Amino acid sequence: MISIIIPCRNEEKLIGKCLESLIKQDYPKDDLEVLVIDGNSEDGTRKVIGRYASQYSFIKVWDNPQKFTPLALNIGIKNAKGKVIIRMDSHADYRPDYISKCLKYLEEYKADNVGGIIKTLPEEKTPQAKAIAYSLSSFFGVGTSHFRLGSKKPRWVDTVFGGCYRKEVFDRVGLFNEKMIRGQDIEFNRRLKRAGGKILLVPDIVAYYYPQATIANFWKHNFTDGFWTIFPLNFEIKIFSWRHLLPLFFVSGLIVLLFLSFFSNFFSGILKLAVSIYIVASFYFAFKIVPRKKDFKVFFLVPVAFAARHIGYGLGSLSGLIDFTFKKYGRKKTKGN
Repeated sequence: MISIIIPCRNEEKLIGKCLESLIKQDYPKDDLEVLVIDGNSEDGTRKVIGRYASQYSFIKVWDNPQKFTPLALNIGIKNAKGKVIIRMDSHADYRPDYISKCLKYLEEYKADNVGGIIKTLPEEKTPQAKAIAYSLSSFFGVGTSHFRLGSKKPRWVDTVFGGCYRKEVFDRVGLFNEKMIRGQDIEFNRRLKRAGGKILLVPDIVAYYYPQATIANFWKHNFTDGFWTIFPLNFEIKIFSWRHLLPLFFVSGLIVLLFLSFFSNFFSGILKLAVSIYIVASFYFAFKIVPRKKDFKVFFLVPVAFAARHIGYGLGSLSGLIDFTFKKYGRKKTKGN
């Protein structure tokens, strides 16, 4: 028995596509259960899930009254019957051999967690949605994230998209940290590796991921991701690596240069140079993407998507750092009194 856990909330547009891809899996359905954990959706998500659950007995719905992802994952794990648990995202759909290949490589490499690569596709056929998808398929947009950019062969990594775990891993390492509203996968996989676990990325395992469709929503998403990169320090949890901090350094540097430019033309010149280099780099990478996609209409939107990712993430991290700093100071002051 394999248990699929899908946390979701207000995913009326995409949950059907996700479930359709699981129905088409080549893995025997008698040995499969799909647990969709719904966080009190306020749109038509619940109706869509209910329609599939009524047709396919292996699809089941559970409630997540507290709405957040780590709680949904833990509800699923506690109620899962399978010896292997696969965490899936409702913003994605999966190749028909996704489950069978996860199991194949889990056994072949004796791994504790196996994941694949994601191919980012636009949620809608609008220029904004396309530009966002393209930005997340570029080195300039995502850095050295192997599960986004791909890999030529299986490799041991620190974390993966989703993840296929042996259920006994959760007995050994514990459940997902329910304080971690974002970044719970990274935090869990860090604990897993510290306990001696092995995490494998396999390029043959493929999912198709659909990010936010508008620049505004994309900005908000990245701001929140950036915030949750730093905020867990309040719980004495570190989930970031140095590459996660690059947007923070970039944005902080621009803010400092902007402040200093009011007092010195020298710093004003450095600020203009830094912004110019960033703009040139954005258009350079946009130029590398657009001809390959044969989609020249979005050429000027791709740099905007890059900026929404980098600056949104950086400002979010800065906000998290300010929050942590003031709370830490407050804790010390309270102890001192």
